[in-house]
Amino acid sequence: MAFDGLFTTAMVNELQVLQDGRISRIHQPNGHEVILTIRSKGKNYRLLASIHPSYSRIHFTEEAITNPPEPPMFCMVLRKHLEGGFITSVEQFETDRIITMSIRAKNEIGDDIDRKLYIEIMGRHSNIILVDPAREMIIDSLKHLPPSVNSYRTVLPGQPYIPAPPQDKNNPFATSEEQFVSLLPSIETGRDFVRTFSGFSPINGEELFHRLQGANDENPYAVFKSFLASFNTISCNPNIAEKANRTVFSATTLSHADKTIAEFNTVSELLDKVYFERAKRERVRSQAADLERWLNNEITKLKTKMVKLEKEQKSAGKLDTYQLYGELLTANGHAIQKGATEATVDNYYEQGTQITIPLDPQKSAFENAQRFFSRYTKAKNALVMIAEQLEITKDDIEYFEMVKQQVLQASPDDIAEIREELYELGYMKSRSKNTRKKNKRPMPETYHSSTGTKISVGKNNKQNDYLTFKMAARNHIWLHTKDIPGSHVVIHSDSPDETTLTEAAILAAYFSKARESSSVPVDYTEVKQVKKPNGAKPGFVIYFEQKTLFVTPEEDLVRKLFG
Repeated sequence: MAFDGLFTTAMVNELQVLQDGRISRIHQPNGHEVILTIRSKGKNYRLLASIHPSYSRIHFTEEAITNPPEPPMFCMVLRKHLEGGFITSVEQFETDRIITMSIRAKNEIGDDIDRKLYIEIMGRHSNIILVDPAREMIIDSLKHLPPSVNSYRTVLPGQPYIPAPPQDKNNPFATSEEQFVSLLPSIETGRDFVRTFSGFSPINGEELFHRLQGANDENPYAVFKSFLASFNTISCNPNIAEKANRTVFSATTLSHADKTIAEFNTVSELLDKVYFERAKRERVRSQAADLERWLNNEITKLKTKMVKLEKEQKSAGKLDTYQLYGELLTANGHAIQKGATEATVDNYYEQGTQITIPLDPQKSAFENAQRFFSRYTKAKNALVMIAEQLEITKDDIEYFEMVKQQVLQASPDDIAEIREELYELGYMKSRSKNTRKKNKRPMPETYHSSTGTKISVGKNNKQNDYLTFKMAARNHIWLHTKDIPGSHVVIHSDSPDETTLTEAAILAAYFSKARESSSVPVDYTEVKQVKKPNGAKPGFVIYFEQKTLFVTPEEDLVRKLFG
């Protein structure tokens, strides 16, 4: 990826629309992300800043992100100091991945105050720091760094704000033609630009090197300046490309890439696309890590139990032998002396053969026969019980696999309903005494087809059952992946057009275990043909008179239908 200093330049250029904008709302969905809602030039902008060690970034977002019931402390501090304030400037610190937002706000008694919000996009060292510029003092930060963690600077409330250590490199935007020409002889690969100039990632270093190699007689410095200008002018071309079997992105055209996968109008649209699914998954993982572990452990235990039961079933399968031994001993008991350890008798079930039967020498032949009949009865009863246990265990494995798939594809809102379902079925203990109200309706996600027809998608078993048996009309169209765990999908129409039917099938395939597959079979039928067997677990149904479509999941289409 390439959220480098040059990409930050492009982002800061895009953020200039916030100049003189008013901060109306501040939310903190989790420990990594802060969202500012800003009213500027007659439009609302949602600015997402993330300090996630793998997905640190800042950009406008259209994605809906769930907020916790109680705002975290840092969010409360930001609201106190920034809500209602006006953004006076958005600047980049040289070519570093540091964005400074200057804000004019008011304190509790209505006096004007100045604040600075530093958003440092630096991988695992990322942070968001609120500073009082009059004293250059830290008010608070999303991530606290005591001296024991960072010897260069302390990031704690009440401490002086010290900028991140500068890079010992040349600022490309301040490099003269004479300096550039003198540095050129030392540039032999694209990575040499990374070592020489600040703000360059390898992908952009390779792009500039490629452009210089193809410049022919053009002035190298002119190529250099043109490349830099593509990050801060209207010539910016945000795109995702493929290079050496890796997916990369940049704010400028990557002419050295193997192919361009997608182009975007803004760098924010690019980042929303790049991070849409992985960031959502990370939010869910932070909320459901214990749930995933629990499900994996339960599935492992059930599979171990399955192996044990199958072994017991094989052992109990000898009941026919026990019955045969008992019958042969009964028929030949008069000829067998007590104290014998075995008896060889004719097997009248197979003419001309004999069979040797082990005996308990302390018992008579008839007592040994009764012992084998007793084993036969015990094994017969055990087989019935084992068969029942095998069926229950198989159903439980199937159920937990389905729930695991739902957790992997859940939104943060869905996790609470999944926990509640497991609690109600007796599998898990309630996490808190404040359980959710039982009369709260599940809320399936709503989508609209390209032709405007409403489509609902159940994201967990509670939503699936509610959607299919409470929310949908009997003549609406119901869809589900064929023999693959997945969501219930309902088209709220009794005669959907082909486009709507195909798009609903794509939603069913996307929200299933076959998300990464192609040509996924999706069954569809009327809701009235879907039945729930007596005693079936949540989400389990049978259906009739279905037809099948084959579709390939498309994330871009799913986002479009949701939007």
